Amino acid sequence: MPRLLRRTVLVAVAGVAVLAVTAPPAAAHVTVHSDEAVQGAFAEIAFRVPTESATASTVKLRVAFPADQLVENVSVRPHPGWTYQLTTVPVQQVAQHADHSHSGPSQTVSEIEWTAGPGSGIKPGEYDEFRIAAGPLPATTDKLTFRVVQTYSDGEVARWIDLPATGGGEAEHPAPVLTLRGPAAFSSPQPVVDAPTMQAWWAVGVAGIALILAIGSVVLALRRRR
Repeated sequence: MPRLLRRTVLVAVAGVAVLAVTAPPAAAHVTVHSDEAVQGAFAEIAFRVPTESATASTVKLRVAFPADQLVENVSVRPHPGWTYQLTTVPVQQVAQHADHSHSGPSQTVSEIEWTAGPGSGIKPGEYDEFRIAAGPLPATTDKLTFRVVQTYSDGEVARWIDLPATGGGEAEHPAPVLTLRGPAAFSSPQPVVDAPTMQAWWAVGVAGIALILAIGSVVLALRRRR
């Protein structure tokens, strides 16, 4: 191997090693995700729950909805091995913060608690997702902050309830935050690739003919040499 190439490889390997040693570990906390979260619409929402403990399993998850944002309809997707319980409050208690009509349900979900059955906890080094369908999502905010309490089989409790720290840093126990997109951003059409024009097809045809002629010339030259 040439000396310059060998030195380049060694420098690259050393750089990767330094990054691997100095890179901070990824935070493994409860997060919330949705590909359908649009202001004023319904969406499927997933709460992703990793188990940080090295010796205990996650056996309970309690998710509290934002107290100042009304979500009238919540359906829970069944989770094998787990049971759930919904806590509701009268719509009137949060109506002053709402941004849509309340001619429908008189109760709104304020909290969901999932509990693992025997042997169904989320084991150390594993994660799971708990899904709901909810809506209409608030139309006048672009973020929903959920407060989550995670309970382990040894009695330890992790409270993911801290709001984002000032200055842009992450809180010690950050509450899951769901970003809501505006209806216009969600419904904007995807760019359409134009079909090949007649000029493009003409160029392809000419190039093909030129290639055939070139191959023919080479074959003819080889035959003459013989």
